[in-house]
Amino acid sequence: MKLISHGAHRLAALAIAGTAILLPAGALAATGSAATVSPLHRAGRANPVTVYVANYESGTVTPIPAATNRAGKAITVGFGPEFIAVTPNGKTAYVSSEGAVTAIRTATNTVLKTISTGNINAGDIAITPNGKTVYVASGSSVIPIAAATNKAGHAIAVGSQANVIAVNPNGRTVYVAGIDLANINAGLVTPISSATGKAGHAATVGGWPDAIAVTPNGRTVYVTDDEMGEGNMVTPVSTATGKAGQPITVGFGPRYIAITPDGKTAYVANAESGTVTPVSTATGKAGKAITVGGGPGTIAITPDGKTAYVADATSNAVTPIRTATNTALKAIEVGIDPLSVAITPDGDTAYVANTGGVTYSSDTVTPIRTATNTALKAIKVGTGPIFIAITTPAPCGRGSR
Repeated sequence: MKLISHGAHRLAALAIAGTAILLPAGALAATGSAATVSPLHRAGRANPVTVYVANYESGTVTPIPAATNRAGKAITVGFGPEFIAVTPNGKTAYVSSEGAVTAIRTATNTVLKTISTGNINAGDIAITPNGKTVYVASGSSVIPIAAATNKAGHAIAVGSQANVIAVNPNGRTVYVAGIDLANINAGLVTPISSATGKAGHAATVGGWPDAIAVTPNGRTVYVTDDEMGEGNMVTPVSTATGKAGQPITVGFGPRYIAITPDGKTAYVANAESGTVTPVSTATGKAGKAITVGGGPGTIAITPDGKTAYVADATSNAVTPIRTATNTALKAIEVGIDPLSVAITPDGDTAYVANTGGVTYSSDTVTPIRTATNTALKAIKVGTGPIFIAITTPAPCGRGSR
């Protein structure tokens, strides 16, 4: 189940251009000492947690067992991999790249199949909670892939330049946001029925949607209006009526949204303002902006909802935010140009992908111990690490999922 998302094409473009943008940061720290291994990691080989890192410039994916924090053998995928999503049962990871989606068998870290998306690049990925269907943004359409066969279905036209995707937790509807093809000054949020594969009536939102999130209760979709750094709005869309509500003013350049597990607060990273804005989902009102690094990007929230981690490519750091008080804690130095953050299911470790900027001088992933907010030893991966996804372990006693 994927509740948060951000612009794949913008993410890659900014990273490769080496500009100081605001999306998740990171480089994974490698260590095998018992002191750095969480109880979940020690649960046994039957319940492995693996961190998958998409290396844009290398055309590879690096698997990192969380129990050891040692990089495994790189898996060759298509050129320019941008996004990764893992099925709920943890058996398959899907990677989008230029013109294709690669399915990886997580048990062996081998390529199962390469699924063509034609001449159009594959972008953001979302998977239904039952794991049956993988949805991939591709141009002005969304391509459904049957996970059982890894065959692509007919492309679903959405009326916009499909940018980001999120699935309602009930699995019934997939939401796609992008720039309206008929009006570049507006954005569209298009619902797709997972049962029929048909697109419904789109809601009009602010221009240049760059991030989307669905509340855990499935009632509201939040979409940002970036407009190349000039936008400063987040629009709520009711899933019951399909209508857009009153836009909420946040900082400039909102490029990422993450919602707390209890669904009470949506955190919006404002790249051009150097702030994170907390928004109450109950009232739709923005709280006092939280000052973080110069260019905040990706946000990841711990499973207990107590801490949000914000990557900042301009300061090469990750800033923790205490959600109870909405206060920023001391920034944690990571690698150069951190671009993606993901947290293990037990909440013990946050992994940060450090792209290394235009010179790719980092090419690392930095693990952060959340209990102490300290960075561990960086893990060397492929060139241009841009995105991280982490598997969910199998329940104890049931074997690997």
